[in-house]
Formats: sequence, structure tokens, C-alpha cells
Amino acid sequence: MVFDWNLVLKSIPLLGVGLWTSIKICSLAMVIGTALGVLLGLTSLSKFAPARWAVRAYVDFIRGTPLLIQIFLVYFVLPIAGINLPEFWAGVIALSLNAAGFIAEIVRAGIGSVEKGQTEAATSIGMRHRQILFYVLLPQSLRAVVPPATNELIMLFKGSALLSVISVYELTRAGQAIIAVHFAPFEIFMLIALYYYVTVSILASLSRWLERKLPVW
Repeated sequence: MVFDWNLVLKSIPLLGVGLWTSIKICSLAMVIGTALGVLLGLTSLSKFAPARWAVRAYVDFIRGTPLLIQIFLVYFVLPIAGINLPEFWAGVIALSLNAAGFIAEIVRAGIGSVEKGQTEAATSIGMRHRQILFYVLLPQSLRAVVPPATNELIMLFKGSALLSVISVYELTRAGQAIIAVHFAPFEIFMLIALYYYVTVSILASLSRWLERKLPVW
């Protein structure tokens, strides 16, 4: 088998368009998913039992179902309710909801890892439950939360390849379009793998840098 370097060189900018779409979708999903995940994680520690149960049910559903099924639910089921989303935004919402479920559990576990003496000390000076969560427990849990949270966001980027099934022109879909024309799956999939590897390596490096910058409590 002869490796077609000319096709690889021609495909680099075409796959770059798909990569840019993947980055835009995942960036939006990371921001939305992180914000929603932190909110759900804090809600799971609420004293209001129905709110805790609702978050637990949501997290269990996200963790217990494949990402592909969640993408299908957003893209094919929401229109039944009258909510029609273009492929791009369906992908953003599906990935955001998935990330939120995992980050909520990471936040809950991270806050739970802070020693109980901190809560007792804050309570003794008259701080309320919400104040303790936001001003005492959450800041001290950041160092424990960041590594698994960024790992989840990296998994989210890799999972974005599944958006090709709903015709989002992301990195994998761009590669499939090239393969359909030139019938060279080996060269193109190797190039796609390289794109993913480099991008994930950059995200992992940023994660390690951020972890070093966080204060040690």
C-alpha cells in the first residue's frame, strides 16, 4: 500500500475547517456545561430534598446512557415538542447537557472532600449554608475539582466525533466527506487521529498549567 502524501497535504486545510467547527462547538459546550454542572453540583448539596433528588436523577440518567443516545434525543425528540434546532446548536446542547451531568458529580465529590472542620468553623461564626458553600467549601475544593473536570472536558472533545451522525460538519464528518470522494481511509483517519491527539495534548497541558496555578489551601 502506497501512502498518498499529496492527498494528505490537500486534506489538511479541509480537515482544519472541521476542526474549527469542533473547537467552536466544544468551547461553547464546555462553558455552558461547566456553569450548569457547578450549579447542579451545588444544588445536590442543598437542604431542599426534592432539588437533591432531581439532580441525582439527572446525573444518573446522563451517566447511565450513551452520549450518542443523548445526541439523538436532542436532535430528533425535541422537534416533537416544537423545538427545532440546527445541527450545530443541537450538538452544543447535547454536549453541554452531558458535560453538566459529570461535572455536577465532580463538584459534589470535590466539595465533599473538604474536611468537615471547615464547615463546623464557618457555622460557629454564624455563616449560613449557602455562604459556607460559596465562600468556604467551593474555593477550597477547586484544586481537587480541576483535574477530573478538565479530563471530562477532554473526553467531551473526543466525544464530539459522534456529532457526525447528525451531519454536523466537524472534524470526523469532514474526514468522512474526503474519504467518500478519494477512497483513502487510512491516510485520512490517521490525519484525523493526529488532529485529535494534538488538540487533546494542548488541552491536557493547559489543565496541568491551571492546576499548578491554583492556590493550595
